[in-house]
Amino acid sequence: MKFSIVTFGCQMNANDSDWLARAMLARGWREVPEEQADVVVLNTCSVREKPEQKVHSALGRVGMNFRGRPAAFAAVGGCVAQQLGQELLHRYPFVRLVFGTDGVAQAPNALERLAVEPELELALLDILSEYPEREDAWTEHEDAPGPRQCFVNIMQGCDNFCAYCIVPYTRGRQKSRHPEAVLRECREQIARGAREITLLGQNVNSYGQDPGGAGMGFAELLRNVAVLPGLDRLRFTTSHPKDIAPEVIRAFGELKTLCPHLHLPLQSGSDRMLKRMGRKYDRTRYLDIVNELRSARPDIALGTDLIVGFPGETEQDFEETLEVMRLVCYEASFSFKYSDRPGVAAVNMRPKVEPDIAAERLSRLQELQNEITSDALQNRVGTVVEVLFERLSKVQSGEAPYWRGRDSAGRIVNVPEHDGRNLAGMIMPVRIVEAKKHSLIGEKAGDAW
Repeated sequence: MKFSIVTFGCQMNANDSDWLARAMLARGWREVPEEQADVVVLNTCSVREKPEQKVHSALGRVGMNFRGRPAAFAAVGGCVAQQLGQELLHRYPFVRLVFGTDGVAQAPNALERLAVEPELELALLDILSEYPEREDAWTEHEDAPGPRQCFVNIMQGCDNFCAYCIVPYTRGRQKSRHPEAVLRECREQIARGAREITLLGQNVNSYGQDPGGAGMGFAELLRNVAVLPGLDRLRFTTSHPKDIAPEVIRAFGELKTLCPHLHLPLQSGSDRMLKRMGRKYDRTRYLDIVNELRSARPDIALGTDLIVGFPGETEQDFEETLEVMRLVCYEASFSFKYSDRPGVAAVNMRPKVEPDIAAERLSRLQELQNEITSDALQNRVGTVVEVLFERLSKVQSGEAPYWRGRDSAGRIVNVPEHDGRNLAGMIMPVRIVEAKKHSLIGEKAGDAW
């Protein structure tokens, strides 16, 4: 069977899609472009309204491609599948499988069954009380290298119930993965060539606050992963400020493999908005965390998430968000206009911010972020950094091919390679010579080349 997977949303979805693709390849299926596939899997996101709309648009496109091919079918997984459930089976006749975020582990077997039972439809929508472990799925030969950068899930779901967030309703309550399972997967990834691991969860800082963690907290798990032989870089995402422990903050100054980069969602710089959002921290506490992080690791680069136009947001509330942005100097941010999601508390909050006002605020916020990012990148010119190279850059100029990689803080660095070598997976010293809008240009530095 020929299949294709289309992924929307977060890194957890991307990681789920990667595993699902490997599981199907291990079963002898063949991955092809979407328009050639007999089976198309959409792994979906419903955190905001726009990604959900994209899913319906994609299903319309898939249906058109399937015309005249009665054996072809689609599967919808992820948060939209969990939210809409069997409605998708009724609305789109060519959709024969819906699976929620806990149903990913069962999806490969379900797809195989559907391929030989053309009248069958399946729904895997149960939200489980324990983390559902998945089968090993490696398609390469035993001695073939795997990806140099990989993601490892450590938990699923969230217990915070922020007023705007649909995650607890689509991914369920928090359930930590057993630490031995996490460590086993990390060791296997390193043995297959991984040099950088990112630990993933809706709120990694609360890892182990449920029985699944077997009594181990996130700080201890982090330290156990950080010292695994052969690991060069360790990252984690996403962090909720209310749960970040002093031991985790100290780890940035104590663990040599832990990269000086943290995504720390703020959402709003206004205490009034933070309270309405149900974030369980205030501006002072958040800024204290930032100061503690920079005391532990002065070179740490911070990123964040920001919502504008939350119900009741005034111009003063918005200005307070801009003020925190200037104080923290985030190197990057994901920023969005608030949109109602079904079932969340904020749906019933008033007054709603007019769409044109929210759009204007978002534009101002993103303009400020661009200025801060530009200054931060410009400050890197002249420094020497270690770059883990990923692949050839999409942007090429001059005679020598440019390779794309990231420094330890996650900044994109493009470097020309005049000797024709394959740099994928190599960590090399690079001198930064130019700052672009969202990336850096470097040149070879040191004798390692």
